[in-house]
Amino acid sequence: MERGGRWMRVIVIDDEKAMHLIMGKMLRKLPGIELAGCFADTASASRYIQEHEVHVAFVDISMPQESGMQFAERMAAQRPELHVIFVTSHKGYALDAFELSALDYIVKPVSLERVEKSIKRAKAIYHFHETASAASTPPPVHIFALGGFEVRTAAGSVKWKSRKSAELFAYLLMLRGRMVSRARLVAEVFGEMPSKNAETYLNTSIYQLRKALEPHGIKSVIQSNADGYGLDLHDAIIDYVEFEARLKQIDTMDNVNMEWCLETEKLYVGDLFGDKGYIWALNDASRLSALHAALVKKLASALIEQRKEDLAIGLLAKQHARNELDEETVILLMGAYAAKKELSSCERLYRSYEKVLRQELNIDPSQELKALYAELLLSN
Repeated sequence: MERGGRWMRVIVIDDEKAMHLIMGKMLRKLPGIELAGCFADTASASRYIQEHEVHVAFVDISMPQESGMQFAERMAAQRPELHVIFVTSHKGYALDAFELSALDYIVKPVSLERVEKSIKRAKAIYHFHETASAASTPPPVHIFALGGFEVRTAAGSVKWKSRKSAELFAYLLMLRGRMVSRARLVAEVFGEMPSKNAETYLNTSIYQLRKALEPHGIKSVIQSNADGYGLDLHDAIIDYVEFEARLKQIDTMDNVNMEWCLETEKLYVGDLFGDKGYIWALNDASRLSALHAALVKKLASALIEQRKEDLAIGLLAKQHARNELDEETVILLMGAYAAKKELSSCERLYRSYEKVLRQELNIDPSQELKALYAELLLSN
């Protein structure tokens, strides 16, 4: 087998689809790596391995039907040249894994640095060289849709030819991988225009979109057929997609994964598409905002328990600025101030919240909040 100067072919086997996305994005950031496929079970992965060259498999241990351990044992007999790297939520299998000659053992949540370390081990064994031409793969695409909207490649940010061409790309982004009919695009993106003008503007915007993407080498991501258009961006790194994928990995919050959880929160730099005001995106924007708010509250509660009130206050203060009417955030923030014996801050927050409620909704704080405020005053 000639190995020098070639791409290392890697697969991921995990029954959690979120891990396919997470591992895929990490592996695509590493030079000389070709992600050959992601599989939800060992049976489909085995069929692929029998028909294709695969050098490394990242394998979850807890799998339906056949476990990752059983798969590794079977591969050791059938394909001894395949190196297995276990990726699991459980630390207790490490000894058994290395008895099966596993190349490495990674405990979730997974970090890019840890995956890169495993890949370096594999490259050392296979003697792969990172000499593959960058022209052999499409340029990486980074899309930032939280807090604004930017599409960036190695050539810089995409310069939109018009406001509507940017909105059209954003709409197709939300439905990436699917073809969208012209009728739907006209109704959703150009609905404020007369039907005849809308059709013309759709054609013009598609043309402008392709012209804007051409200098970045990604003109071909705009797909078309007789009925409509689509966006083929399966390799792109999209901030809101990464945010949701990381959320699905968070089961508990403790000292072990707190830094990783805080990094996840930082991904949410603002609402979906920022101040663009795309009406068709309101439901997704609200959903992501609610997910972020829930994450902040969960993080703050864990930080207060760990006596890290300053971190909790920073998170809650930003969340309170986003939504001044959210009583749960106010309760947590008052609790954090009280834990630090900052009575004046606690009182200012309560009075401010009381004022906002009366101005905006013409109501008073709940009895629960009033009782908490009185209790905090007495205890301090």
